[in-house]
Amino acid sequence: MAAAAAQGGGGGEPGGADGVGPGVSGEVEVVKGQPFDVGPRYTQLQYIGEGAYGMVSSAYDHVRKTRVAIKKISPFEHQTYCQRTLREIQILLRFRHENVIGIRDILRAPTLEAMRDVYIVQDLMETDLYKLLKSQQLSNDHICYFLYQILRGLKYIHSANVLHRDLKPSNLLINTTCDLKICDFGLARIADPEHDHTGFLTEYVATRWYRAPEIMLNSKGYTKSIDIWSVGCILAEMLSNRPIFPGKHYLDQLNHILGILGSPSQEDLNCIINMKARNYLQSLPSKTKVAWAKLFPKSDAKALDLLDRMLTFNPNKRITVEEALAHPYLEQYYDPTDEVGQPPATGLVGRWMGRRPSVPGLSLTSLLPQPVAEEPFTFDMELDDLPKERLKELIFQETARFQPGALEAP
Repeated sequence: MAAAAAQGGGGGEPGGADGVGPGVSGEVEVVKGQPFDVGPRYTQLQYIGEGAYGMVSSAYDHVRKTRVAIKKISPFEHQTYCQRTLREIQILLRFRHENVIGIRDILRAPTLEAMRDVYIVQDLMETDLYKLLKSQQLSNDHICYFLYQILRGLKYIHSANVLHRDLKPSNLLINTTCDLKICDFGLARIADPEHDHTGFLTEYVATRWYRAPEIMLNSKGYTKSIDIWSVGCILAEMLSNRPIFPGKHYLDQLNHILGILGSPSQEDLNCIINMKARNYLQSLPSKTKVAWAKLFPKSDAKALDLLDRMLTFNPNKRITVEEALAHPYLEQYYDPTDEVGQPPATGLVGRWMGRRPSVPGLSLTSLLPQPVAEEPFTFDMELDDLPKERLKELIFQETARFQPGALEAP
């Protein structure tokens, strides 16, 4: 759910022709013309933002006595929106990690026929990295801390054998104590190097700037390294407050990348299985790599070394998330005992006390170890070819645990 809002997305379609919500309560609050039928538990709604197919508001949770974020999603007229909604719900209901946004509650109509909207309740995060970079230049301490949290969350995602595929600043939620959570899993896929991704590019129009070169050059063979490339682009943007590869279209994107990384070696060209793409690259004039220190003269040398290892043209040579966490740039936060889930007194929190960024009230409890997923994530079925009617049924089933009287309801 692409994030126009600070809380990771959604969009603004009405909940059906007559605007009737899921029938959760008799009194419905309206936010910018959108009915939010989430009472009586959730009240005092305030608009946050909206995206392609949902609106995000904050609300007061009368059970937990705190404000939360609620995404109203109205996806059922479009197969693609249904698919992304189901995929995100399936993943987030199974993931448990401090640096990955979770789902607190889901509200919807009690019957399939009446379900026109789905309301997803999540922790309230006051901003995102995109908005933060628009407003200020980050200190090196904060860049280091945010990068550590991104990689820590990504390690968990990759340990579940999932590719996020849409990492970008607006999908990195941040609260007032600098805790960061990765959101928006609508484009996520199981890592399968043999899967044909012929239709993959059509989903990537809005996130071209963070797209790994192999996605544009091959139709299959994507690995976890595509997410590392995106993190490298995000690191570069934190260092300079501007996108490093702001391509206007497919070829312009490649030209931006080659203009900084230089022409790929013959060994790197050999990893491109699409001969047409390989021949195109070989036909281009030779380009010399630009030194990172020239692009970012005021940046930490260790940060630039890590950036170089992330923004490597050949995905087989690109640094892994585990290697990135152990890089010297992150040594003030990284502790191997944290990465294998040892008690916090000897792990991250123990080392954190004197080394965190100087932010008043910075939370340590959000960083208690949970480094990897208990088991790889699997989809019960391939969603791409299912009609929207079947996807709606699956969304209804997936959210049943939150209904009043359900055994698993919180």
